[in-house]
Amino acid sequence: MDIPLSWYLTLAAGLFSIGLFGCLTRRNAIGILMGVELMLNAVNINLVAFGRYITPEAVAGQVFAVFVITLAAAEAAVGLALIISIYRTYDSIDMEDINLLKW
Repeated sequence: MDIPLSWYLTLAAGLFSIGLFGCLTRRNAIGILMGVELMLNAVNINLVAFGRYITPEAVAGQVFAVFVITLAAAEAAVGLALIISIYRTYDSIDMEDINLLKW
């Protein structure tokens, strides 16, 4: 019994929506990074699902998903390093308290 493609797309859309909501409503930098990670995982689900249903003999969807996972790991490492640096400077990771990019 195969799971239909629409179920994977529904799951990915739900995860992406939760991640987008988390990015837009969180004031905490770590919460925003968690939202971005959820959105990247939703993209991975779409890549693997479409790869499986369009060309099941090829592994292109899985290869792209591995690239996205690598990108997410690098993004998390750089993002956490920036958050630690900002916390050491401002003693807060609240995004409204940080005005680094203001003139």
